[in-house]
Amino acid sequence: MPMSESELISLQRANKALHALNESLRSAQNQLLQSERLASIGQLAAGVAHEINNPIGYVFSNFGTLETYLERLFEMLEAYEQAEAALAGSAVATRLAALRTRVELDYLKQDIPMLMGESKEGLSRVRKIVQDLKDFSRADTRQEWVWAALHQGIDSTLNIVANEIKYRADVRREYGALPDIECLPSELNQVFLNLLVNAAHAVGPERGLIVVRSGTAGNEVWIEVEDDGCGIAPEHLPRVFDPFFTTKPVGRGTGLGLSLAYGIVQKHQGRIDVRSEPGRGACFRVTLPVRRPLAEGVAA
Repeated sequence: MPMSESELISLQRANKALHALNESLRSAQNQLLQSERLASIGQLAAGVAHEINNPIGYVFSNFGTLETYLERLFEMLEAYEQAEAALAGSAVATRLAALRTRVELDYLKQDIPMLMGESKEGLSRVRKIVQDLKDFSRADTRQEWVWAALHQGIDSTLNIVANEIKYRADVRREYGALPDIECLPSELNQVFLNLLVNAAHAVGPERGLIVVRSGTAGNEVWIEVEDDGCGIAPEHLPRVFDPFFTTKPVGRGTGLGLSLAYGIVQKHQGRIDVRSEPGRGACFRVTLPVRRPLAEGVAA
């Protein structure tokens, strides 16, 4: 018996709804797989950072000891130099003068402390990068909601992506006063990373500018990442957070970065907005509640 027109329309609606649900499930699955992959990378990064931190720690400690030893040696050397006057005219004095000239003693006394200081500064930078890598991954939190300082997470993320940005753009921080917020820090760091890398890729062939701003609005905080790059075409704006949508060349992007960022912000019951004009750059604003709304509901 053939279906009536109303039954056919009803079936078409059901099929359309099923198709939309299937697409939604597929998108959720892709985001979950990406989140798990990022979590694994974060744990690996934290483990590597920990392993690097151990030898850096004792090398740094040894440098401090070596500086103390050198100070003692220079003190002893100064005493020997003062004793040279008593040997004036002797063969020993002539040999010491020749040796002083050959080894460039006066130059060494100036250069060795400089070399030690530069080396110690280099170790300090490595230690800072390792700490930022640990802060960025935050594998030790085990995805627990904690109170965290967003500026610290942004600064750590900027250090992690410094090599991606430094040849393309300058970064200007315009931080407001932010309270700590209840969040998943490692996931928000991933949001900041995606926005910063996208901003770096958006600037033109000439060196650009990326501005990171922050502020508060009532019981919410906001963070903006703005670039002065190519901007986003109006027809693309509604799709920038769609999974697998990208305007980058093939092989340059997966189209998952902003989609993943959108999902993380939604998990925090916040929102992410974008404004852009072609040729005048783009600005992404992430707005987050200070306190996790679910926690407020439970407490109430």
